[in-house]
Amino acid sequence: MRIIFMGTPDFAVPTLDALIEAGHDVVAAYSQPPRRAGRGKSLRPSPVHARAEALGIAVRTPVSLKGTDEQAAFAALNADVAVVAAYGLILPKPILAAPLMGCLNVHGSLLPRWRGAAPIQRAILAGDEETGVGIMEMEAGLDTGPVRLEGRTPIGRKTAGELTEEIAAMGARLMVQVLADPDAHPPVPQPEKGVTYAAKIDKSEARIDFTQPADQVERQIRAFNPVPGAFFEYEGERFRIHAAEVTGDSGAPGTVIDDAFTIACGSGAIRPTLVQRAGKGAMAPADLLRGFAIPAGTQL
Repeated sequence: MRIIFMGTPDFAVPTLDALIEAGHDVVAAYSQPPRRAGRGKSLRPSPVHARAEALGIAVRTPVSLKGTDEQAAFAALNADVAVVAAYGLILPKPILAAPLMGCLNVHGSLLPRWRGAAPIQRAILAGDEETGVGIMEMEAGLDTGPVRLEGRTPIGRKTAGELTEEIAAMGARLMVQVLADPDAHPPVPQPEKGVTYAAKIDKSEARIDFTQPADQVERQIRAFNPVPGAFFEYEGERFRIHAAEVTGDSGAPGTVIDDAFTIACGSGAIRPTLVQRAGKGAMAPADLLRGFAIPAGTQL
């Protein structure tokens, strides 16, 4: 098929690679414009942009797709289908309608649960036992289109990073499967019940609230690993907790209750297993405490 690929972050790269490996003709890749990053604040292309260039695919980075010129340029590619994975821009109706088969999206949840920008993190935060990925036909509504194929996976104690990598690979396989035989995977309307929305993650949500139950705090730590990183502040410094286990210990919320750096929560406690002081690498709590004392009895 002649395919337009539309994606931006690392999540989308496996799908792009899978399309090429399956022998499809990716005639163009659309991605978010390069952003300034790093100490020098130099412009950096997105992961999809960089990967597409490495594959010899023409890359387009419009700020918007609302203009008639951009829409005409998109339509002129004469694509059979547009494959979308975490692109980051709203697709106007003329864009949705331009390819012969429309636009197919790799969405990281079991729709209609967790429509929106951050389905993987929201599923972890909510304590969902299972999540997955759907190959969805895009329409004007927010992730409201019918689903052609779906894959599922248990969440367990996976971090957002681990789950994102797993779901990205699964979505890539399912997209290739749908494109290989579209008639074998007809679109199925989403159920009307069970709709939830996965709002974009705000960095302020990553501040740990130790008045919450330990189970919820542990989910928060996994949901924000690797980014933005669940954190607390002590003596003017920020400390991230990348991994923790729940214990049955108790105490005043936010209090360090032993020399193993166990921290009391609203109910139960967490015992961090991987922490990071600002400006340092991630380390075991024992290594942190050797260089920066946080004794039992400390209120975080």
